[in-house]
Amino acid sequence: MPKTSTVLTHPAPGTQVRPVREYTDEQKEKVAALRVYADTQTLPQIDPYYKWELRWLDRPDTMPRYMRAAKWNLEEAKKRLRNTISWRREFKPDLIPPDEVKIEAETGKIILTGFDLDGRPILYMRPGRENTETSPRQLRHLVWWLERAKDFMPPGQESLVIIVDYKSCTLRTNPSISVASKVLTILQQHYVETLGRALVVNLPFILNFFYKGISPFLDPVTRDKMRFNPDLLELIPKEQLDADFGGEYEFEYDFEKYWEQVVSFCGIAPDGTRIERSATKTSLEKVSSEKQAATDSSTEQQVIIEEPIASVNVDSTPASEDMGIQAGSTEAVSITA
Repeated sequence: MPKTSTVLTHPAPGTQVRPVREYTDEQKEKVAALRVYADTQTLPQIDPYYKWELRWLDRPDTMPRYMRAAKWNLEEAKKRLRNTISWRREFKPDLIPPDEVKIEAETGKIILTGFDLDGRPILYMRPGRENTETSPRQLRHLVWWLERAKDFMPPGQESLVIIVDYKSCTLRTNPSISVASKVLTILQQHYVETLGRALVVNLPFILNFFYKGISPFLDPVTRDKMRFNPDLLELIPKEQLDADFGGEYEFEYDFEKYWEQVVSFCGIAPDGTRIERSATKTSLEKVSSEKQAATDSSTEQQVIIEEPIASVNVDSTPASEDMGIQAGSTEAVSITA
């Protein structure tokens, strides 16, 4: 495939979004009960953060994820949800302005592009590209990307894949155990059931101590999702996998082009809020129209701004336990500088 700076914002054609969640009547009742409890914990409607809190609580995956994480113990789920509500009010992960963390993204130490065989968005982490000193902003940068990964998820998908590449990583650029433990705390406590797979590649022997150091902070569920030096082509379509890892996706990181694509696709305003729909086309939509005209495509690409979730055409046939949700077009979008 030719080299490209285009971000892959949709799964490969024909992708079956998995796993498909089927719940018993008892489990559905517990999910509903947790939602009722959540309504007793919300901020007053006059609070500026109220609509963002409600927006998160209303996501179709929020209550089921917390129930699954609590192993269907309603009281434990209430406790976990309450803790995350408190954290989100303080951290406001859904309102981080892009410019606040933009400097952290300049070297591409975290890149979101492509999807695995189950329709999970892929978040590449390359510690060897570290470009800043340890600070709270680094943590906010990571959380900003977790939120963008949620935006990229096609309908029916609730988790992501993280690929940690230790190529060119040194003791200096590797995150400290303290920072890693904070990251794990946020991921395990406030993005429950969001990690689908954690794939670690090119881990040098000298950094084995790092994973021994963070091992006490890994809960059993997270540990079971980690794989070291796997065959990535068994998990990710070759056209969706970065060529650095054996795929055919020849992605060239052009920071400004990349940043504009992600911010535009997710509909993030300069202050961290969401861009409202308007009669004026976004740059993303303009480029999409040009691509379709060039290919004589009759299908219009959709971009959802109000609810920034990657738009995927889904088969209208209800999913069963034996079939996933079929993702639609994988038309990617390119932004010119």
